[in-house]
Amino acid sequence: MTSQPQAFPVDVTHHPARAQFDAFLDEHRTALNDCLIGLTEEQARRRLVPSRTTLLGLVKHATFVEKVWFDEAITCRPRSEIGIPATPDESFILDDGDTIASVQQAHREACEASRLAAASLGLEDLLHGNRRGPLPLRWVYLHMLRELAQHCGHADILREQILEQ
Repeated sequence: MTSQPQAFPVDVTHHPARAQFDAFLDEHRTALNDCLIGLTEEQARRRLVPSRTTLLGLVKHATFVEKVWFDEAITCRPRSEIGIPATPDESFILDDGDTIASVQQAHREACEASRLAAASLGLEDLLHGNRRGPLPLRWVYLHMLRELAQHCGHADILREQILEQ
């Protein structure tokens, strides 16, 4: 089952900036989640680079990132209370129970929670729970777009290598 964005970027060309941000974020969230479609569990876990980066690990990391920026930053709850690793590097670590289905579902749920957490906020509203100090939601959206775009590129390359083997 693929996750679907709320609106596609082409659909919001003339909409307010917030609707455009939401559409672009959802497009990238979906693309990253969908990188696992059609793969075996072994393929999703396959390491092709010296780091911990795998396709399954990328989606698990994206779940962590959603919770850092849309839970920790908004609610000011510590990572230990949220139930996420202390560092980004740790978020790539796969447990024996991590499967394509479970990681995709956790990611979809984190994305939905992110949408709900930010729904009542304006782009200039300050988020106080990040280690950098108060940041406007606009900055968080831009940061998330950058991060998701980078990881989608990583996923494209890894998936291509996996499918060629």
